[in-house]
Amino acid sequence: MPLCFDLNADLGESFGPWRMGLDERVIRFVTSANIACGFHAGDPATMRRTVCLAEEAGVGIGAHPGFPDLRGFGRRALAASTAEVRDDLVYQIGALTAFTRAKKLQHVKPHGALYNMAVPGGALATAITEAVLEVDPSMILVALAGSRWADEAERMGLRVAREAFADRAIQADGSLVPRSHPGAVIHDINEVVERTLRLVTEGTMVAMTGETVELAADTLCLHGDTPDAVGLASALRAALEGAGIELRPLGLQ
Repeated sequence: MPLCFDLNADLGESFGPWRMGLDERVIRFVTSANIACGFHAGDPATMRRTVCLAEEAGVGIGAHPGFPDLRGFGRRALAASTAEVRDDLVYQIGALTAFTRAKKLQHVKPHGALYNMAVPGGALATAITEAVLEVDPSMILVALAGSRWADEAERMGLRVAREAFADRAIQADGSLVPRSHPGAVIHDINEVVERTLRLVTEGTMVAMTGETVELAADTLCLHGDTPDAVGLASALRAALEGAGIELRPLGLQ
């Protein structure tokens, strides 16, 4: 059983007068924050506000860069070259870093389609890793547990935190069930808590098709924009601490 674990949430995804999620309430229950950098969501004012919120809460701050796709919320696979991806990430990571007091980030977690497209590894995963290394090689890359991407990034010299998802169904190979499929997002709090405790204490999850999948995870993602996100975050934190798991930001593990 791991002695410590991290809970992360995707935050700062509001844009102008439009509000997304319950950042001020969810952040009380997590230990790391992935903050949108203005490409798939967010804007400079939201970035500053969310960084301040995270600093006040004492959680680890990370960049959540995505494709330049506000209309599609970064969930559409864009035909970007690896050079474009690398430069876009350097730009976004640098922009968020500038809003922090320490001028330093704990981690980088790509968003949406960019994240999913990197899971098999290869040229796109390499471009993401190169961008992180270029800005600050001491940052942690958050990548899907069990993915080739995570292994390749480690071989390139990055520290990697392997991520699982509290409220997302998985396939037999450990990949996420696409959001377009029925049952891809799990809304039952009791089921999510049970899955999480099994993941953290046993290192396994049950796939949508019934197979038991081994997953070694360092961090668990909570989505702040799902129904009853606050109730879920509170229940997960209470369950983990009740099981004797110490919750810490990734940078303190």
